[in-house]
Amino acid sequence: MTKIQIRFRLSRPLDEPLLERVASAHAVYGLSRIVPSGEELLVDYDASRLTAPDVEAALRRAGLPVTR
Repeated sequence: MTKIQIRFRLSRPLDEPLLERVASAHAVYGLSRIVPSGEELLVDYDASRLTAPDVEAALRRAGLPVTR
């Protein structure tokens, strides 16, 4: 396992529905940690399972307004 951390900017502040989406994104295989930090999300992922574009796509599928 190769653990990598990547930062994503949020295009809008997190509210309660978005926090629920963060929680649902934890179910994505290979994502180990998602931490809201101000206007960013810090995401730890397994680079042997996912690439940075895969992580971004997974967050977007979860409904999170992220950009790199």
